Formats: sequence, C-alpha cells, structure tokens
Amino acid sequence: MNTQLNRFATLIWLTLVMLTIGTFLIGEEVSAGKTVMLSVLVISLIKGQLIANYFMGLRYVGWLWRGVILGYFVIVGSMIAIAYLN
Repeated sequence: MNTQLNRFATLIWLTLVMLTIGTFLIGEEVSAGKTVMLSVLVISLIKGQLIANYFMGLRYVGWLWRGVILGYFVIVGSMIAIAYLN
C-alpha cells in the first residue's frame, strides 16, 4: 500500500473520529429535540457513506451498488426519524 493511500485512509478515519466525537458532544451537551435528532441522523448518514465508499471499497463499483447502500441508509434513517417524531 503506498504512502499517499495510507494518508488518505488516515484522513478519512480522522474525519470519522471527529464526527463520532461531535455526535457524542451533541448528544451530551444539547437538550433533546427534533433538530438534535435530525443532525445526529445526518452525521450518521455521512459516516455510513464514508465507511461504505472508502473502507468497503464501494467507491470503485457501479452506481447500482452505491445506490443500494445509500438507499439503505436513507430508508433506515427515515424510519428512525418517523419513529422519533410520532
């Protein structure tokens, strides 16, 4: 594995760590509410997409498989949002 690819993977990993810490801080510091829940869901969607694209290797496959994973994240996130809002 070359050095440039390692640096890129490390950058993606650090981004995931920062998003995780941000999600934790939002959950701990901010009172519960719709905006907090939606922001945590959006951050989770971004994290899931980063993992799928860069650590599962879906960045190099066709749009069908990437769309399936993105659709999964959107459907599950939407179901969680609907359950929370009702």
